[in-house]
Amino acid sequence: MDLSIVIPVHNERDNVATLADEIQAALGGKLDFEVIFVDDASTDDTFAVLQDLCAQKGPNWHVVRHERNAGQSAALLTGALAAQGAWIGTLDGDGQNDPADLWRFWTLVQQESDPPDMVIGHRVDRHDTWIRRLSSRIANAVRSALLHDGVPDSGCGVKLIRRELFLRLPYFDHFHRFLPALVRREGGRVVSMPVHHRPRRHGTSKYGIGNRLWVGLVDLFGVWWLLHRRRLPYPSRHGEQR
Repeated sequence: MDLSIVIPVHNERDNVATLADEIQAALGGKLDFEVIFVDDASTDDTFAVLQDLCAQKGPNWHVVRHERNAGQSAALLTGALAAQGAWIGTLDGDGQNDPADLWRFWTLVQQESDPPDMVIGHRVDRHDTWIRRLSSRIANAVRSALLHDGVPDSGCGVKLIRRELFLRLPYFDHFHRFLPALVRREGGRVVSMPVHHRPRRHGTSKYGIGNRLWVGLVDLFGVWWLLHRRRLPYPSRHGEQR
């Protein structure tokens, strides 16, 4: 299996079918991939819709469900643990990400002789409310100043990352917001590419100024501490076996 696409969803019953069709159109016949929807304890009938959808799409389409709402980071980890692919691709479940961008990412890592370990999108023309754009702009500025992670938009949902590397990263709630910094901490190389961003078709955003900005401050300083924590090597003396 080349690629596992992990999609966290919460109350997205009206968006998932169109998203699935777009994934099939963008990637079908081009590589060996699977799709894993992770329903984060939706309170509507998203899970039932996904069960029917995956049954129609075929054996490489899966849905798993959290019995309790655990958040986007937990959903990504659940999907990665269930994945069979060497690479993990991620998309948001609201349809604002274009699955065709994942194919562009995949082409990049296949063509380069020394491919990056992670590719992340940069939403150039965002179709969000002004409060969401403002909170994201502030969060990206503060994060970049503290972590120096080299990307302009760490919150973009379109990502491609080596699965074995993803599973080595330290897990904590909201860690998905800091993946570029955590990957670089492990010695990985991160590349950012501009991506399409589309208006939400149905439903409402699950995030606002409170849970996008203030909640992440503690995690931000926690990641800063991780990046500055010294890793002491234990080399052998010349000629000594350890």
